[in-house]
Amino acid sequence: MKPRITVVTLGVDDLHRAVAFYRDGLGFPTEGIIGEEFEHGAVAFFDLEGGLRLAVWPRTSLAHDTGLEVRPAAPTDLSIGHNVASKAEVDATMATALAAGARIIVPAHDTFWGGYAGYFADPDEHLWEVVWNPAWE
Repeated sequence: MKPRITVVTLGVDDLHRAVAFYRDGLGFPTEGIIGEEFEHGAVAFFDLEGGLRLAVWPRTSLAHDTGLEVRPAAPTDLSIGHNVASKAEVDATMATALAAGARIIVPAHDTFWGGYAGYFADPDEHLWEVVWNPAWE
């Protein structure tokens, strides 16, 4: 297996709400919801930089596809890192997320390791960490 990820799929409770958050609120490009003609097929893909795609798919459809039962979301199971070029960009990204309907979990702040970061949760409680890391410049 090659060390790469091509799609990150987030299970969501309300597909239309998730699309609105990522497309309209955060400005992620998408063709919108596709596959609605299929039972358990409705999904939306967002094109990210570097060829990565973000997918949002109803939790019930993900459960159906895998044979697993739907369980309550656990926000601490995963966080998505979004690295930016400056402290000001961290602040701007956090403000954009808040305006889009995110819940700020940890406001942006100077970190113990010399960076600057904050956390927000999307409407389905998926954690995003917005980070400026001076070592990655």
